[in-house]
Amino acid sequence: MKLYAKTIAQPLPDWATTVTKCADLFEIEINDEHPNFQSLLEELETEIEPGIMGVKAEDLCSRLGIEMSNPNLHHLVEQTQNLISEIATHPDYRQLLDLGYQPDLNVADASTALTYLQWELERNPESSV
Repeated sequence: MKLYAKTIAQPLPDWATTVTKCADLFEIEINDEHPNFQSLLEELETEIEPGIMGVKAEDLCSRLGIEMSNPNLHHLVEQTQNLISEIATHPDYRQLLDLGYQPDLNVADASTALTYLQWELERNPESSV
């Protein structure tokens, strides 16, 4: 399981590892099979909705000293467009195409969908705050 955070408390428990750190984002990998993590989940489990038991991400992050990242939608779309561009030019992806990979929807379709979303966000700037 992965979490993305703006800030993290140090040190993290032995079942959580910082995988990457960008300018304003930590990627944290959690070994969700670790017994100590399972114990924490049991401790934090509450009734989220009537009849539905679970753990709220907010409670888990609070216990870990993590401030969740919640970037605006426009920023997420930009990041995703960049990743899609990397995928489209990645040698492994190109090799799959050369081997006959033909999905119903492809990387270009995903990029187009994000372009439409960007246009909508530009027309309605209050929706991307």
